[in-house]
Amino acid sequence: MDNMIYLFAAIVFLAAVLASISIWAPRKFWLRGAAVIATAGLVIVSYIGFSDLLSRPKPVHLEWAMRTVAEARVLGASPREGEAIFVWLQIVGVAEPRAYRMPWSKDLAQQLQDATEESQNTQTGVRMRSPFGTEAWKDDQKPAFYSPPRRAPAEKASIGSEPLIFEESG
Repeated sequence: MDNMIYLFAAIVFLAAVLASISIWAPRKFWLRGAAVIATAGLVIVSYIGFSDLLSRPKPVHLEWAMRTVAEARVLGASPREGEAIFVWLQIVGVAEPRAYRMPWSKDLAQQLQDATEESQNTQTGVRMRSPFGTEAWKDDQKPAFYSPPRRAPAEKASIGSEPLIFEESG
């Protein structure tokens, strides 16, 4: 996540503003010192927290910035019965794949299983329809997970169907 440094810089800036306010407040010296130490603790804890969050799958309901994404390619999935469905998605326009956690659903797990089996036959991979719009998962007409059909091979130009015309330059 390339944006983590900017988020961390914002936390440090806000912590510095709070520390400067506490330093210049008309309070006892030990209270102002405690505020500065608490600010340093906030910076350390936020750095550890951010770096820990980078290794965990993000819940799909928190991905509000990409609600309009129509489809994503499923690179990997791990359903845990009764707990969650973990998916690794490649989203168009995003450079690196991202890990997400979906709430457990027997229907979604079955769709994922069916799409995975079908993709092994067609070798077209598994796609997820509207990965961040949970209302699309409840649609019985279109499954959330599917394997796209194999494309028809390109038509070969039949030799001899049209005359070949050679122009002489001269």
